[in-house]
Amino acid sequence: MLFNSYPFILLFLPIVLAGYFQLGRRSNLAPVIWLALASITFYAIGSWQFLALLLLSIAFNFGVGHLLITAELAPMQRKAALAFGLAGDLLVLGIFKYAGFAAENINAVLGTHLAVHILLPVGISFYTFTQIAFLVDAYRGQVARYALPHYALFVTYFPHLIAGPILHHKDMIPQFERKESKNPDAHLMLCGIIIFAIGLFKKTCLADGIQPLVALAFEARSPSFDQAWLGALAYTFQLYFDFSGYSDMAIGISLMFGIFLPVNFNSPYKATSIVEFWRRWHMTLSQFLRDYLYIPLGGNRRGRVLRYVNLMATMLLGGLWHGAAWTFVVWGALHGAYLCVNHAFHALAPNVSPRLARPARIAGAALTFLAVVVAWVFFRAASVEWALRVLQAMADPSNIVFGREEIAALVLIAIYAALVWLAPNTQGLMGYDHANRRVGETLRTGRMRPLVLYAASLVLAFGFLGIQSHSEFIYFRF
Repeated sequence: MLFNSYPFILLFLPIVLAGYFQLGRRSNLAPVIWLALASITFYAIGSWQFLALLLLSIAFNFGVGHLLITAELAPMQRKAALAFGLAGDLLVLGIFKYAGFAAENINAVLGTHLAVHILLPVGISFYTFTQIAFLVDAYRGQVARYALPHYALFVTYFPHLIAGPILHHKDMIPQFERKESKNPDAHLMLCGIIIFAIGLFKKTCLADGIQPLVALAFEARSPSFDQAWLGALAYTFQLYFDFSGYSDMAIGISLMFGIFLPVNFNSPYKATSIVEFWRRWHMTLSQFLRDYLYIPLGGNRRGRVLRYVNLMATMLLGGLWHGAAWTFVVWGALHGAYLCVNHAFHALAPNVSPRLARPARIAGAALTFLAVVVAWVFFRAASVEWALRVLQAMADPSNIVFGREEIAALVLIAIYAALVWLAPNTQGLMGYDHANRRVGETLRTGRMRPLVLYAASLVLAFGFLGIQSHSEFIYFRF
């Protein structure tokens, strides 16, 4: 089931909201169980064949976590329990996500004919990483004892289950335990609807609207210079508004339940360096990779050379997390190299004088965006060979078509660029403050309420009318 679908908006969401708040009048636990069952139903509607795997994953990780939290184990026993839990999670993820990729590479090297065809369970990367963080924190003694319904809801919570953000137990489970969130809050409901409307518009009108231009680069066998650039930029903006739209819709839906999700997307194309880009793009994944991979590997504590090795290893694994293909490995390697160059530059280059600070920021933003666009070519292409073909066309200005279709595409891309760099992002527009649990404070005064309501109604109407029969979010594949 998709957020941008009529059954979800008109049927599923209203029923779940009504049941949640109705049960909240009588109990603090019943709404949690209701929402967990609704989340499981949400998953089962689209991926019923993998429902048992999701439930087994929850039971397995809750059991191992319970052992780490409550049992008085010796240090070696605790390490063994953690290793058992992590091995189980990674084994399942490896089988379902990487077995086919491994078989293809074995066949290519050894000339064998192994055939592995396993469907990828939707959301497995997100709920696996969420639970790995839970187990590691339980081992570190940083997890309180949680009831099974709250843990199950933490893993399956439907606004995040399919495409993130990667949730953290310390942030979410205490919110599920709060009695106040079981009572409807008119202000949070209004803000949630507005943010959901903005996200729906981004997805159905902006991301889906520019999708046909992506074919100029990635479906043409010999794109020209202008077609390759237009197609690459179209995908760059399509992915931006698709992921931004999902992030907004997830936050908006969650606010309707009185729950604040972490911000996962913060105008990444405004970044002035690749380091800043990764603080703004898929922010919860960046935090996970930093806290549970980069820092345990040693981070920057063992010298500059090992720091760069750790960065490359982290980003290579981050690339593989996105998909089992060499294109994602190259994409991760590129971003790892970008980060190494960025850190080396900051370590070796002299400080910029105040007079040159603004030009330096503009140059940094332009260079960062160019590097990101080049990497997105590998992220989108069907193969490394196809990506290199697109990049070769992007580097050959002697081959230009620039007909009527290309001119129209250029105008559309200029509009998208203006929205990306000049328009405020949703959390800035709505004053969304996840850390302090505040949103839409300017609406409380009533002065801005009519204008915002009219604008939100218009945006929701456009987004609602733009819904297509089947338009998945790009991150559903990961």
